[in-house]
Amino acid sequence: MFNCDMCGCCCRSVSTNDIYKHLDRGDGTCKYFENETNKCSIYENRPIFCCIDKCYEKYFKNVMSIKQYYNLNYEACKKLKEYFNNK
Repeated sequence: MFNCDMCGCCCRSVSTNDIYKHLDRGDGTCKYFENETNKCSIYENRPIFCCIDKCYEKYFKNVMSIKQYYNLNYEACKKLKEYFNNK
């Protein structure tokens, strides 16, 4: 299972990827992201592409190993954290 620390960085950068742009509330942040709690208001019912494990099973399991997929996602997460920490 992907170990998400729920920092919210991916939720605050939906405008950077066409897959997520329809979720943008107008400031680059997901319309379901709650600033007060730093969490998703529809977490249990979030879109599949917001769930690393489900997305892997549906789209990537025949393309790469789960380890490769997790590493790519951890790297993206790291870059997003660096971006928001340097903002």
